[in-house]
Parts: sequence; structure tokens; C-alpha cells
Amino acid sequence: MKKKRIIIISIITGLIVIGAICILIFKQPKSDNKKKTTTKKDKTPEVVEKLKIVDLESKTRPYAVVVNNTPVAVKVQEGVKKAYIVYEIPTEGSTSRLIALFKDVKDLTIGTIRSVRHNFIDFAYESDAILVGHGWSHYAQDELRGSKAIINNINGMVDNGFWRNNPEGLASEHTSYTSIENIEKTAKDKGYSLESSNWKLLNYSVKEIDLSNKEGVMNATKVTLPYGNITTVFNYNAENKNYVKNVNGIDIVDHATKENLTAKNIIIEKITYQPASDNYYWNLNTVGSGDGYYITNGKAVKIKWNKQSRQDKTKYTYLDGKEIELNDGNTYIEVHVTSKNETVE
Repeated sequence: MKKKRIIIISIITGLIVIGAICILIFKQPKSDNKKKTTTKKDKTPEVVEKLKIVDLESKTRPYAVVVNNTPVAVKVQEGVKKAYIVYEIPTEGSTSRLIALFKDVKDLTIGTIRSVRHNFIDFAYESDAILVGHGWSHYAQDELRGSKAIINNINGMVDNGFWRNNPEGLASEHTSYTSIENIEKTAKDKGYSLESSNWKLLNYSVKEIDLSNKEGVMNATKVTLPYGNITTVFNYNAENKNYVKNVNGIDIVDHATKENLTAKNIIIEKITYQPASDNYYWNLNTVGSGDGYYITNGKAVKIKWNKQSRQDKTKYTYLDGKEIELNDGNTYIEVHVTSKNETVE
């Protein structure tokens, strides 16, 4: 009997040990599987930072629209605030005009529209943009009209999509408007491609660019650019980290929305010029190289610019030759003749 009890106890003990081992063996894989499943489920996908001002992956072709900037007409500007790049370019008569570049924008009126100068083509080229204006100098007309046009363009003198509006009682040359929708329709009607893989001009950064540690950095809370009978001033707003545009002492607002026109980045591109053969229009020396400034977040540094041909893109570099990086935001490129003295203070 004693032997039987020992045998029974041994069997029971053995079964208990075997059961415990089985529990450990089968329980561990379940725990691992659960852990793996939880890890996979809870894995956070990588967040890719993107620019807010322009979609670098978009292949939409830009429109380069010539906008009135004479002293009497700046008060009726519309749509410029939505441009991702705005050139201010000197013209004959000691004034300036704007070329506003729009991309991936809808439901927008733009105005007032003015005539094209032949050098404006150079700035449309470098973003592979469709050039839009109302009228042209005879030099520009020679290059833009008909089947021999050297760049895709839309012009209110021969194309549809423009209308007149005169809310401030100005002369008729200050009353032409168009819209993104009209430009797109006319471009389609003319058989122009609405896509481009060669539109990128500037080197944007999703991370904030701080010029404070750059060699030769200077304060830039007020930037003044005299063009003749018009003086453009950019005043830094430290709270919003942008520059408010002022012309001849008046802060410029969109005539429709009443919003201030502002810039996140300012590039000053110093150029030379000569009178054209008719001794009236100007030949701007946009091809070659020169000096300038890059201004953002209340700071400025001197830069260089270089453009190899009319069709090439202008490259803007720090003095060490490295291409400048621009903050995420709209950019004003101030094309300013060397005979006019800008101030950065």
C-alpha cells in the first residue's frame, strides 16, 4: 500500500510538473504574438514636413501676370497677395511693374493688368510660366505675337478673358482685370500645356532659416527701394515674422480683401541697364551676374546672383557660393538698378 501511494503521488507530481511546463511553453508565444501585434498597431507613421506656400511635388504650370504698380494704381491691386513670387521690375518713366507668379490657386481676380516689356520674358522663362499681360511694347510684341512667339503668352490685346473695372475713377490704362479661371481657359484654348516639370526656381526650406549666424549679417527691419516716382518700403513685423509692403508712405492692401500685402522673403537683385534703340524703353541686363541681398526674419546678408542666358534660371548664392535657402513663405524679388541706392536698416 505504501508503494502504491508513493507511485500515485509521483504520478500526480509528474503530471503537475508537466502541466506547468506546458503552460509556460504555450503561454510565452501568445505573449510574444500579442506584443508584436500591439507594436505593429501602435507604430506612428513618419511625418514628412511640407511647405505651406508652394507644393514642390505639384506639376501645375505657373502663370506670370504683369500687374500695375504705378503710384495711382497700387490702391486697386487685387490678387497679388496669393502670388508665391512677385518680381518688382523697373521700367521707363521712373516707375516699376510687378510680375506676380501664381500656382495651384483658384477663384482669384487679378489686377490691374498692364503691358509687357521685352525683359519681362526673361523672368517668365525661368519658371517655365505662361506670361500674361494687357498690351506690349513694340519689342515685346515682336517676340510674343503669332506663331513665332518665343514663349507661351496671353495678352488682352488679342485674347479673351479680360474685363474693365474702375472702382476708383482712374484712367482707362489702370482698369484691366483677369482671373485664374479665365487664364486657364484661354491657355487651354491656345493649346498650351498646363503642366511643367521645370517650374522650380528658388530653394525653399521647411525648417526655419535664421541668418543671425551668417558672416556679415545685418539688421533689416526696414528696407527702402527707390524706383523713381515710386518708393517701395518693407517694414518688418516681428510678431508675424513678415514684411508689410508700403508704397510712397502708404501700406498697400488688396482692394478686394483689404488685407495687407506682405513678404516673408525679400531678394534684392542689383542690375544695370541701357536705353533701347528707340531711346525710350530700357534694356535690362538680366543675363550675367551681380550683387544683392537676401532678407528674412529681420536680418539681411549680401548675396550674388548669376543667370547664364534668358532661358536659364537665376541662381542666388551666399558669398561663399552656396545657394541660399528661403523660408517657407512668399518672396519678393526686387530687381533694382545699381544707379538707385537701396537702404537696409
